[in-house]
Amino acid sequence: MSEVAGNQKAIHIFEQLGPYFIGLGDPVRQQIVALLIDKEQMNVTQIAEHIPMSRPTVSHHLKILRQTGLLAVQKKGTEMYYRLAFDDAISLMKQLVVFVEEECRC
Repeated sequence: MSEVAGNQKAIHIFEQLGPYFIGLGDPVRQQIVALLIDKEQMNVTQIAEHIPMSRPTVSHHLKILRQTGLLAVQKKGTEMYYRLAFDDAISLMKQLVVFVEEECRC
């Protein structure tokens, strides 16, 4: 692959990954993701019990994670349950790793 084409491909992958990096860029959101890795799905009250933040603050971070595509939400009765939705992010990360392994002459 030419250097210009390689650079464009890398930039394209990074642009697609940008929202995920933003979503994961905050320590509170990292804690929420780590918690959901272990618990599969939880509502905001359950998450707030494990995160040293107020429920409104946790809700704010859940909203950001949802907007960046890292969380899915399912309504059960009056509660909203959050779960990880990392499939797209993982696929893009794998593309980046493959690209770097193939193109990098480090």
